[in-house]
Amino acid sequence: MLLHQQFVRMAKKHAGKLAVIDKTTGKNVTYSRALIGSLILSSKFTKYEKGFIGIMIPTSAGCALATVGALMSGRIPVMINYSTGAEANAKYAQKKCKFRTIITSKALLEKINCPVIDGMVMIEDIMTGVTTGDKLKAALKTKLPVGMILNTIHKGNEDDTVAILFTSGSEKDPKAVQLSHRNISSNIENFGNYVDISENDILLANLVFFHIFGLTVNLWVSFYYGMTMVSSANPLDFQTISTIARDEKPTIMVGTPSFFWGYLSKSEPGDFKSLRLMVAGADKCPDALRDGYMKKHGVTLLEGYGATETSPVISVNSIEFNRPGSTGKVIPNVEVKIESFETGEICKIREVGKILVRGDLVMKGYYDDPELTAEVLIDGWYNTGDMGYFDEDGYLWHAGRFKRFAKIGGEMVSLVKVENVLEKFIPEGVSCCVVEIPDDKKGSYIVATTSKEVHKTEILRKMMTELPIIALPRQFIVINELPMMSTGKIDFRSVTRMVQDIMNASVSGK
Repeated sequence: MLLHQQFVRMAKKHAGKLAVIDKTTGKNVTYSRALIGSLILSSKFTKYEKGFIGIMIPTSAGCALATVGALMSGRIPVMINYSTGAEANAKYAQKKCKFRTIITSKALLEKINCPVIDGMVMIEDIMTGVTTGDKLKAALKTKLPVGMILNTIHKGNEDDTVAILFTSGSEKDPKAVQLSHRNISSNIENFGNYVDISENDILLANLVFFHIFGLTVNLWVSFYYGMTMVSSANPLDFQTISTIARDEKPTIMVGTPSFFWGYLSKSEPGDFKSLRLMVAGADKCPDALRDGYMKKHGVTLLEGYGATETSPVISVNSIEFNRPGSTGKVIPNVEVKIESFETGEICKIREVGKILVRGDLVMKGYYDDPELTAEVLIDGWYNTGDMGYFDEDGYLWHAGRFKRFAKIGGEMVSLVKVENVLEKFIPEGVSCCVVEIPDDKKGSYIVATTSKEVHKTEILRKMMTELPIIALPRQFIVINELPMMSTGKIDFRSVTRMVQDIMNASVSGK
């Protein structure tokens, strides 16, 4: 299924229905107007070079229609992260994917204090240049039957690239992930059927479209099913998101645990009660967060698991099949196997190993990086770099990144497991991150960072009941504001660097 063509079908079917309720601009856009807008943008984009075109616009009707318009014009959207280091990210994307034009917004650049770089085109300028003739021509085109409209826009096939997204770069430089129409549309079909999504749903789109979680589950899920999207540009505006949820009564919402904590703290009881499907992903979901939503809003917060390279959903809990703590059952038409990182054999039930995934959801590969692609894609199986296991009933449990396992005293220790145990015993509202510090003389050891001072001795005594001695943090360091990535995850790489700097400073100061 070609995504921009599916949008045309839905726009014709639901012409008078609201496609986007844009809470940032205050504009409501019907499917009929959304189709006109995307056709106008498509015609404007034809003046730019073929191939890749950058999109750097906040979550909004404008960003959604620019993405659709790019595809209609035969161009491939390169979704650029503007939340941290926008200028560097834009230049990195241009260099990596060898293109020039980036569609962005004056208002955004001013807000984030990003200079205009070579190749940037303002969406405001494009819209100012739209004539009455442009509008009339696009409006007339929308009156044609679906088949005739499809003949006037880019065709292509399911294995064409539909978007380039960059990985978070929490471990290395960001990788340019090529996802095809088949990748994303199959993922939407498979998890959509599993959790029973329909055109009658109203989706609260609070995630950025430059991450796969937002691009697939906020933008394309809405347009694929012909549902109404309620968009808001800033997921960190916890109060506003809570108010939108109360006023617009969405039925579906996804997010990261750190965002959900914010909404829980700023919301009034019942603000989120209209949600029938609320899913946390991108990071582990603590029990306290699940309990909080059930107590305050009467809503079951479900946990899912995915990756940029898998479009993204691999597994998800549903209302019917929900095992809190797990990442749910693998969605239909997707294969997952757990492989021993020592022998390469399939792991037994509850034996932790590498999570490998196969199916139509797996990316085409990393752009212009065949070596890195060959490292993670073998015989169609994508190595997620994550560790996990299956339980007796087929629920998938995530045990952390392979790179977040430390070899201490000859034993493999999961830093995520240490974090999970630590979280149980630190006061509410305190964040933590556990890192490994290499030591050539004494061997690697674990350091725990917390956002506030904690009672170390008491916490370690409690942790000893659940962890072996080698897995206990040797030191606790307070970092008031733990660095976060735009996904809402703690940036482990930055935390590790900060801890190493602190340790080096204390050694040199002795």
